[in-house]
Amino acid sequence: MADKIMLLDGHSLLNRAFYGLPDLTNAEGKHTNAVLGFLNIMLRYVEEEKPTHLLVAFDRKEPTFRHIKYKEYKGTRKPMPAELHEQVPLMKEVLKTMEIPIITQAGIEADDILGTIGKEAEEAGFDVAIVSGDRDLLQLATKKVKIKIPKTKASGTVTEDYYEEDVRELYGVSPTEFIDMKGLMGDTSDNIPGVPGIGEKTAAKIIKEYHSIENAHEHIEEIKPARAKNNLQEYYEQAIMSKDLATIKKDCEIAYDFKDAKIGTLFTKDAYQLFKELELKSLFKYFGEEEKEEETLEVVSTFDLGEIENVFASIKEEGQAALGIIGVSGNCKGLSLTWRDNTVLALVGGFVTEDYLKEKITELLKEGTELIVLDYKALLHFSEEVREYESQIQDVGIQAYLLNPLQSAYDYEDIARDYLRQMLPSRKEVCGKKALEEVFSQEEEKTVQVAAYLSYVPFHAYPLVLEKLREAEMEELYLTIERPTVATIYDMEKYGITVEKDALKEYGDQLVGRIEELEKNIYGQAGKTFNINSPKQLGVILFEDLKMPFAKKTKTGYSTSADILEKLAPDYPIVSDILEYRQLTKLKSTYADGLAAFIQEDGKIHSIFHQKVTATGRLSSSDPNLQNIPIRMPLGRAIRKVFVPDSGYVFVSADYSQ
Repeated sequence: MADKIMLLDGHSLLNRAFYGLPDLTNAEGKHTNAVLGFLNIMLRYVEEEKPTHLLVAFDRKEPTFRHIKYKEYKGTRKPMPAELHEQVPLMKEVLKTMEIPIITQAGIEADDILGTIGKEAEEAGFDVAIVSGDRDLLQLATKKVKIKIPKTKASGTVTEDYYEEDVRELYGVSPTEFIDMKGLMGDTSDNIPGVPGIGEKTAAKIIKEYHSIENAHEHIEEIKPARAKNNLQEYYEQAIMSKDLATIKKDCEIAYDFKDAKIGTLFTKDAYQLFKELELKSLFKYFGEEEKEEETLEVVSTFDLGEIENVFASIKEEGQAALGIIGVSGNCKGLSLTWRDNTVLALVGGFVTEDYLKEKITELLKEGTELIVLDYKALLHFSEEVREYESQIQDVGIQAYLLNPLQSAYDYEDIARDYLRQMLPSRKEVCGKKALEEVFSQEEEKTVQVAAYLSYVPFHAYPLVLEKLREAEMEELYLTIERPTVATIYDMEKYGITVEKDALKEYGDQLVGRIEELEKNIYGQAGKTFNINSPKQLGVILFEDLKMPFAKKTKTGYSTSADILEKLAPDYPIVSDILEYRQLTKLKSTYADGLAAFIQEDGKIHSIFHQKVTATGRLSSSDPNLQNIPIRMPLGRAIRKVFVPDSGYVFVSADYSQ
């Protein structure tokens, strides 16, 4: 089996990747989307093509021989965006750590490098795959040289592969004749002028018949249409120059050796360190354990009562420790404790009970120990007694939220990344959709590590976070508003809100009655029964059967989005009924049925309130969301009546003005 070399057009792929992925940055603010997209494309093709050799060609800033021939060459190109420009040297650094050769040369373009090396590789017996988003490279296709062009479509990135016969099939010309086509039609992206009035179809037709610009000019009187004939005659010299500009050189003198391009270990230790710095976590899966060389946290896990007593005695002496809870109260597997350079898991089992651990935490606080946690509210749910010592409890999660309220999460891996410059596996990566306590066991090293991070990270990050909090002059905000609010939210969650089950059922029945009434009205006006919840069926009824205006066809049928239906509603009663039907079925599924599932044995719903979600400082709630109970329509407002205050209390609603 022949060796295969894959040649990549560096700037072309980096540009495509930049526009194909949303803006991404690491904790230091370095843009990384183009780098990640480039690597995704490259690794996908390495998997597909299985090359034995690999190299990347990049353009240089210096003028090329084409600029000397035609000073306006590429003159219409906009400057590279700053966010992309900064990723070019970064991409080269990444490739170097992966031991992939980079070839650049003053005076020529990456295309010429690819053309020259591609030709020499073919002559040396290699199979060749050239990857670029630039169709100019189709002129390089042969029976053994394949051009791979990634294209972005709605379904994602797809690839068009072209050998010599594929170019003929697409344009009706050979790869060499494709250059003449380019000479006639020009290229707006490179500012190659071509011949005015001759586009792709006419150019293909002329070259298919006459095979070259020169031969077409010799038969100028035979050229059709007349405009193409006249323009080719007038702009013949420009066509020849355009052909020259479009021709990729395949005989450049380039210093390289095929041996240097042989693929070794792409996923080196240096590459892993750089990927960590750039936070390209989705690519970590490619590295072996040896390359990762992760710093394994030394953790002592113990059920031994004597050892755990010694741990608490040592912490008491130190006066400061970080604490993480492995599990929720009632299903607690133990505590993660970090002080000085020690991390210990004090595990529930034998004489070590959950109540014992609660007592030991309270003892520490009574002795004046400062406890650092990731989540003060979780600690309160574990042991309510700690609230008496709030001034000794530091919530690093809340502090990190104040410093950067736009983040989506403030778990240990987020704080380790932002403040300790460490990339740690997240709970989700280790535990999947399950909670840590469900999968935790001493035998599973990864879950032990995750449990240890619950105290290790806040302990080491706290001094750094506190310093930044003080620099931002937000320590007072944290101490007087945000930290005390945690206990208030805990009270809200614990106390819950009473829901009248019977009233909720009655509300659901009321909705069902009106929904059934609307169904009959809709079927009557449509003249047939159909699935009202099916946009496809509804579209046919409205726009084909009832001939309504504003029909907007999509791939799956007619659009029946709210904005289109709201345009129709004033003139078509059936549409008004459909809109009301949609609202009521949503009310039934979300509230009448949805809320019932959350009512606990005490007759209350205990929603979870989040303090670290909105950038504006507002709370949010989940399981269920009690902050979007509808109010605009009568049946929506009626749902509020099922929530009742306890005897002797009233509800008070207050809000800041918008």
